[in-house]
Amino acid sequence: MHIVRESQVITDRVKLPLHFDAKRLLEEYQELQLNNFEYYNVIQLRAPAHIVDPSLPVPPPADDYADGSWTDWSNTSELERSPYLKAIIESFRELTDVTLVRLLRLAPKSEVKAHTDPTLGLEVEKSVIRLTIPIVNNEGVVFYLNEKPVPMQPGECWYLKLTDIHQVVNSGDTERVNLTIDMVPNEKLRALIEESC
Repeated sequence: MHIVRESQVITDRVKLPLHFDAKRLLEEYQELQLNNFEYYNVIQLRAPAHIVDPSLPVPPPADDYADGSWTDWSNTSELERSPYLKAIIESFRELTDVTLVRLLRLAPKSEVKAHTDPTLGLEVEKSVIRLTIPIVNNEGVVFYLNEKPVPMQPGECWYLKLTDIHQVVNSGDTERVNLTIDMVPNEKLRALIEESC
């Protein structure tokens, strides 16, 4: 349940000292005028370049989609028309390489079953890490990591060790929306996480 790196111990969850304007996040999310959906929906904000621009060559299939090294990444039209979301992503791009960025929507009365993501943890040699910023929440949303709730609130920014078992339950009457940002860990990013423990 802990990542050990030299003398530093990182727990499976770290709330970073970053806070984003929850109202602006919500407004831009609503401006996207997304369609209704059932159960689970993903809106890509940064995607493989050949998906954003179909004239580009398609890279070979990836063993692991989350491993960002298999393709170039580009902003989608949804991100380009969302200035606050784009500014957040650009601030992380100044820190390290940002790969996949998505809005993850979970419908009311739904859940994401317990699972692990094999490459989404600092302890994995060839990995990316995922930061999570909640946008829409309700009292019935619980994100479990190692069977313990993570008390994430809109506008907060969290590192979660997703190589460990996790699941999401939304027993509320409204959808849950998180902004997730995958990025290549480097010394600056590792230091930010370690200093936030």
